[in-house]
Amino acid sequence: MVTQQMYDGYLNAFGPAKPAARFFHAPGRVNLIGEHTDYNGGYVFPCALSLGTYGAACGNNDGIIRLASGNDSLRAEFDLRGGLSRDVKRGWANYPLAVVSEMEKLGCKTGGFNLYVAGDVPSGTGLSSSASLEMLTAVAVNSLFGFGLNMLDLVKLSQRAENNFVGVNCGIMDQFASGFGKAGSAVLLQCQSLEYRYVPLDLRDCVIIIANTNKPRGLADSKYNERRGECAAAFDTLKKYVDADSLCGISPEDFEKNRKKIGNETVARRAAHAVYENARTLQAVGALTNGELECFGKLMNDSHVSLRDLYEVTGAELDALAGAAWQTEGCVGSRMTGAGFGGCTVSIVRATAVNKFKEKVGAEYKIKTGLDASFYTAETGDGAREI
Repeated sequence: MVTQQMYDGYLNAFGPAKPAARFFHAPGRVNLIGEHTDYNGGYVFPCALSLGTYGAACGNNDGIIRLASGNDSLRAEFDLRGGLSRDVKRGWANYPLAVVSEMEKLGCKTGGFNLYVAGDVPSGTGLSSSASLEMLTAVAVNSLFGFGLNMLDLVKLSQRAENNFVGVNCGIMDQFASGFGKAGSAVLLQCQSLEYRYVPLDLRDCVIIIANTNKPRGLADSKYNERRGECAAAFDTLKKYVDADSLCGISPEDFEKNRKKIGNETVARRAAHAVYENARTLQAVGALTNGELECFGKLMNDSHVSLRDLYEVTGAELDALAGAAWQTEGCVGSRMTGAGFGGCTVSIVRATAVNKFKEKVGAEYKIKTGLDASFYTAETGDGAREI
């Protein structure tokens, strides 16, 4: 069904494909715990979603990249001979171009191609629609032109694409989760070494509920890069006194011994979040592995409080959603997910309480913010691939 819809979309955008169009999918992701630790060299614990970006692609012989989407009226054409550069007016089209630009830096010279995309990850929600689009493009172009890049290569170049071309100084978590996701599992990833392992997502009688604030984040225009700079400044000071190769490589004990050396209290609070969130993530994965779901949920709540009070990236809408969830029977734990400044919360909820959870949390959120929340029961999915 999906491939037929994508074929029809491709046909409407570009006409018949010669050779036949090929079909690809890359998932979005939700991070269960471990927020703003990825670019600080720490641990994260995301899972890939069944939601994602689909693509229909075909090479052409005229050296032109043609892009179209089922989610946006913008269509774009780019002559590879003219070079690739970012233009904010191009909107979503910058992401595929960014990936091609990074591939060319590796010596992977693409010919022209047509790419039609359509996704069911809501944009601006913190579920990594941009990383999904990047990974979709990377897998498709790598396959179309036979470059032979492995998945880790594609993950790394997709991160560089967002850093260098789009201008968002993101860590590697989003692209890694989209590339290496596995249905039924979350991924414990050490973002500095890139060592990872799959952890079965056994939630017993619970499910994952994603609640969308319906306040878009606008990540590239947010204070995300500012927070990253503050953490870098903290580590530049602390590394003079502790033996660590990243901010999250500092233990909570060593951090507390040296915290006052940072000087700026705002910068110290940012660093405190990263250090303690990293430790909290490992504790949470241990609790999940041992079947201690209530402990896992409490650590999710603690994560949100830290993101609210120390990192200051939640805002009224995310706080309203999380606060309502904490007060609702059947909720094991709830926190913001993603970069913050709007977007979504992720909650672990008893399956028998899901309807009441949505009703109560939605009603309280409406009272506090005047906005209507959207709710999704999350299902895990596999990583980026040809379908």
